[in-house]
Amino acid sequence: MTLTPAEFHILLTLAPGPRHGYGIMKDVEADTRGSLTIGPGTLYSAIKRLRRDGLVEECKPDAARRRCYRLSRKGRRVAKAEAHRLWALVRVADERGLLAPTS
Repeated sequence: MTLTPAEFHILLTLAPGPRHGYGIMKDVEADTRGSLTIGPGTLYSAIKRLRRDGLVEECKPDAARRRCYRLSRKGRRVAKAEAHRLWALVRVADERGLLAPTS
């Protein structure tokens, strides 16, 4: 299964536990040190696809009645597989000198 960068970051954000939409957007921005910001349109379109594909589930709203999302078992497996795929790519890049310090 191919994930967009935004979808993978959403899954990463949900890995520790359920989050509401605004929290997901803020966590993605913080995790990427601002290099990726997800607006509401992108977020909810991605969540719709992730729910359709069985990777994310909606959970009970929080006290402020905000929609809440969590990883499904399948979502955790897919996120883990994607992380391993990316890790393997980084190892190859390192072996080929692409991560060596530059002067």
